[in-house]
Amino acid sequence: MRAKPRWRSSVFVAALLLSTAACGGGAGSGDGKVELSYRIWDKNQLPAMQRIVDRFQSTHPNIRVGIQLTASQEFWTKLQADATGGSAPDVFWMNGPHAQLYASNGILLPLKVNLSDYPEALSRIYSYQGTQYGVPKDFDTVGLWYNKKLFDAAKIKYPDDTWTWQTVTQVARKLTNASKGVYGILAPPFGQENYYDTIFQAGGQVISPDGKSSGYDQPATISGLRFWTDLMKAGVSPSLKSMTDTYPTQLFESGKVGMYYGGSWNAIEFAKNDVTKNDVDVTVLPQGTKRAVVIHGLANVAYAKTRHPKEATEFLTFLGSKEAADIQAQTGTVIPAFNGTQDTWVKSMPQYHLRSFLDQLAYAVPFPTSKNTDAWQTQEPTILGPAWSGEKDVDTAAKELAVAMNTALGKEK
Repeated sequence: MRAKPRWRSSVFVAALLLSTAACGGGAGSGDGKVELSYRIWDKNQLPAMQRIVDRFQSTHPNIRVGIQLTASQEFWTKLQADATGGSAPDVFWMNGPHAQLYASNGILLPLKVNLSDYPEALSRIYSYQGTQYGVPKDFDTVGLWYNKKLFDAAKIKYPDDTWTWQTVTQVARKLTNASKGVYGILAPPFGQENYYDTIFQAGGQVISPDGKSSGYDQPATISGLRFWTDLMKAGVSPSLKSMTDTYPTQLFESGKVGMYYGGSWNAIEFAKNDVTKNDVDVTVLPQGTKRAVVIHGLANVAYAKTRHPKEATEFLTFLGSKEAADIQAQTGTVIPAFNGTQDTWVKSMPQYHLRSFLDQLAYAVPFPTSKNTDAWQTQEPTILGPAWSGEKDVDTAAKELAVAMNTALGKEK
């Protein structure tokens, strides 16, 4: 999946509470101009971000913005240290799993944002206790990618919006020919791309609406998990070991897998691969008892202790504008969050039905988070893995995860 860096730190909350009152971020220059720092993690988006900064500076000659590119594997560790020391950048990228933790500890500047400009489910990820802390930058949803050559060879019609879980299972069986190394579908234990979507499609939940309890012990949630473990048991997916040894997108790019629940972020990668650039396409996710898809995306946020809150807010406003969104869309790297600007992204790779990712916004569900998402989300693959490998029944694994998750949630303050 596209870079959504994560971090590990059991002492972060305490460290934030003990941080000094020093103000961080940019400073004033000798010529009277205000200097802002803007930290991002994706080098592929750097050219677009620089174009946006240049455009902003052309209409705000009193403000200079310096982009800080920090590698994804270092981003949260460095931001944690800078926030603890009172010297975080003025403006920086934020993702859903970390939003509540940073907002609840006073690290983010409260904002006034016209939320009607962005998908409602996306904006909710960056709201905490009724206050908005992030300006949505981009978003991603998940679709059913499929290999047209394999479907043609099996004389099967391409997937469309009439498909259900049952259709997926039936077609996966028809496409599978293990003796030739061909599998009907990839079923890795991925959250956003796989079991989060089917959990919501089954009417279940990952976490309660108040963020205080796990949903993994609910029958509907377990049904959403079982959809995937049943595919594994049926032998229509490569083994868990195979999907661990070789990343699933690479297996799909080999041309020997019929279907893959993949993100909108996969499009630009698939467009560069010899097999997937022309031989695959995408449609909306099949439905369970209802339609649902998880939406996630990044937001731009400001440091609460910035020396220049007025200028930082002006920059955030521009980052969240239609003009900035259009610049992002032209690169094809992400779907811009600003409503009405996504068509440019859709048209950037006309060989795919990318509109499928937008057609699902009407029933999109926010990426599940809590104050300390990382504390329980990192346990999901460890506890659920044995159910995918067949060593444990999914019902047992799900209930074990619920206990571990409730323990983690109980430590949140």
